[in-house]
Amino acid sequence: MIKKILIANRGEIALRIIRSCKELEIQTVAVFSDIDRHAMHVRFADEAYPIGPAPSTESYLNIDKILEVAQRSGADAIHPGYGFLSENAEFAEKVKAAGLIFIGPEPEAIRTMGDKITARKTMIASGVPVVPGTEQVIRDEEEARRIVREIGLPVMLKASAGGGGKGMRLVHKEEELMRALRAARSEAGTAFGNDAVYIEKYIESPHHIEFQILGDRHGNYIHLGERECSVQRRHQKVIEESPSVLMTPDLREEMGRAAVAAARAVNYVGAGTVEFLVDNDRNYYFLEMNTRLQVEHPVTEMVVGIDLVKEQIRIANGEPLSRRQEEIVQNGHAIECRIYAEDPENNFMPSPGKIQRLRKPHGPGVRVDDYVYKGYRIPIHYDPMISKLITQGADRDEAIRRMIRALNEYRIIGVKTSIPFLKRILKNEDFRKGNYDTHFIDQHRDELMTREDTPLEREVEDLAALTALVEYLEDRKNMIDETSAIPQARTEWRDFGRRQAILSRI
Repeated sequence: MIKKILIANRGEIALRIIRSCKELEIQTVAVFSDIDRHAMHVRFADEAYPIGPAPSTESYLNIDKILEVAQRSGADAIHPGYGFLSENAEFAEKVKAAGLIFIGPEPEAIRTMGDKITARKTMIASGVPVVPGTEQVIRDEEEARRIVREIGLPVMLKASAGGGGKGMRLVHKEEELMRALRAARSEAGTAFGNDAVYIEKYIESPHHIEFQILGDRHGNYIHLGERECSVQRRHQKVIEESPSVLMTPDLREEMGRAAVAAARAVNYVGAGTVEFLVDNDRNYYFLEMNTRLQVEHPVTEMVVGIDLVKEQIRIANGEPLSRRQEEIVQNGHAIECRIYAEDPENNFMPSPGKIQRLRKPHGPGVRVDDYVYKGYRIPIHYDPMISKLITQGADRDEAIRRMIRALNEYRIIGVKTSIPFLKRILKNEDFRKGNYDTHFIDQHRDELMTREDTPLEREVEDLAALTALVEYLEDRKNMIDETSAIPQARTEWRDFGRRQAILSRI
């Protein structure tokens, strides 16, 4: 049985895993980069070890260093979380070679589903519907033209080793094809070290719907229903919910069977997500499989009442699934908002900095998965997500109203956040009615990007400025008291520096 788990990650997902481990009475080992020395996952874990400088290539992506810490700490398993090494087949292989348990699927499943072309071939062989397109890498420009003429425009060029919107280009006209192909290859090569690209027919007005699956080592597979992930910006999910407003009981059953078939085709073990594109006629097509825990997994946990991290650990222990398919029931409705340290009014530029004040929302049906605290300085080196805010209600309307209430309660002062942008989405009439697809943000850009300064929001900004000024003056007083220094002569340069310090806190 697993007794000690090293968590090869940081931030909110590391904390999320630690909490489930504590409930299972499993010891935890945290790893941290130099800049994360005072992070919450370091404080919450039973043990913590440094693994290198801030850049992830020198720390959280350093396989040898992570394995060294695992051996030194006496951990018998490694949980990769999501991102970083979670879908790295080489890492999974090295974990097993070191005599440790990898809390995730077998390396071959990661490798098969990580290569989009191989995954497409596997799904076709398993009878899972896929988007019309190529089953091989595009070798040259003439072949690309021939395929586009066969399947028809518009088409989407996609990196075979891709993800997160990298190496993707939408082509509406044939004269755009060559430029788009070269751009997709270049971006894919830079992002993934692999410039292989394939072509898919572009599905107009698609819904992005994914199914959570679980598989054990005894041949048991189940799905836990769907998540609607169509509110996206630059192919990145912003809001997720479950169940989907597009879904019918018959379609859920059919797509659930397809998701299980996809997992079974690669002998999948653990928690995974099968993603589909669904058109307005409810035709669905396999998109990809994420061979890890998803960022949005709490949405499923809230509606089906299953702790997915605990299930991952039990499966890794060799235990059979704790539920049968007929026992899975969706209760109510759940919505998740991703809270980012970024400035929506400035093209969503990251907004790193020190959190001066923090007040989290509470109350019935509200869950906050985060890792920050007052005084924490959000670094520039990693994803700027601060937290995930999840609400559950008896129905969709209650979940939305509860989310708006929770967002109004949420106070993060010191950095810009996406909270105002999220509130505008939730108040949008089309979103409230469930009339949206993956083009929602682009179609409502003017409305969603128009800032509405309510009296309360102006009050919060004034409070932020006042707080920054008070803290600056307190810091200044403490510095003088501690050093017993004689105040220096006032200069324009010194006054400028003080003004900049105050502005940097606002």
